[in-house]
Amino acid sequence: MGKKNVLGRGLNALMDNSEGVVLRKPAATTLEIDIDKIDVNPWQPRSRFDVDKLTDLAASIKEHGIIQPLTLRKTETEQYQIISGERRLKAAQIAGLFRVPAYVRQAEDEVMLELALVENIQREDLDPIEIAVSYQRLIDECNLTQEKMSERIGKKRATVAQFLRLLKLPPEIQLGLRDKLIFMGHAKILMSIDETNIQLDIYEKIIKNDLSVRDVEAIVRKLGKQQKKIEEKLTEIIENRDYEKLKSQLSGFFQTNINFSRTIKGKGKIVIPFQSDEELEKIVAILDKANTEKLKL
Repeated sequence: MGKKNVLGRGLNALMDNSEGVVLRKPAATTLEIDIDKIDVNPWQPRSRFDVDKLTDLAASIKEHGIIQPLTLRKTETEQYQIISGERRLKAAQIAGLFRVPAYVRQAEDEVMLELALVENIQREDLDPIEIAVSYQRLIDECNLTQEKMSERIGKKRATVAQFLRLLKLPPEIQLGLRDKLIFMGHAKILMSIDETNIQLDIYEKIIKNDLSVRDVEAIVRKLGKQQKKIEEKLTEIIENRDYEKLKSQLSGFFQTNINFSRTIKGKGKIVIPFQSDEELEKIVAILDKANTEKLKL
């Protein structure tokens, strides 16, 4: 029988029912583990921790202790590695603790990676870029498609795709999003622009003028109208150039100055002028010859 997919239901499901997964059900009691025996998780998607929040948590830990035990796995070197709870560990160190309560379980590397990523993705304090990086790592390192990953984390595929697109923004804008200089609403609009230089130009305007999402929407709409006018003008120039070339070719073909007119919608007419019956006969002869050659083909 195939393994049940419990990962998509979150860490609680994994702790309560690990059938088919390389994990042990946690013991009824926790263990006290020396902090100096605990290593951080190398797959931890969160790269930055709010110092003020860590200080507040440390103060709470000093007064009340650690309410939620860490989840660790034992390594071959008799050390322990964090599956979840790095923030609690850092706060415990600030609080001056030497030991922390923890569940100790076994997990293969890939399962551990998924555990760490899914557990962190579900937190509310990750910035959009950290979420996007976590999504990308789940795809790359766990060999998941966007569809499979969306099932794992319980998010719509369109939401996943939108976060992944953030990683295509210029580095300056990604850093601005991480540092909360701009917000997700700004980033969504910037992602709709193809040209990097325009993205950066608008990004700088957002920072300099403290523009709201609505302000940026208005700028992009205006930009879109200007771009459309530019494209229409370029199209008109190219078409006019092509028609002038065609007019010249027809004038040479009929050996007279052809009058060529065309509306914006593409309708028009070709006028072949003649000054005498003799010129008209020449034009008719040219058309007859062209028609005869066409019939031969």
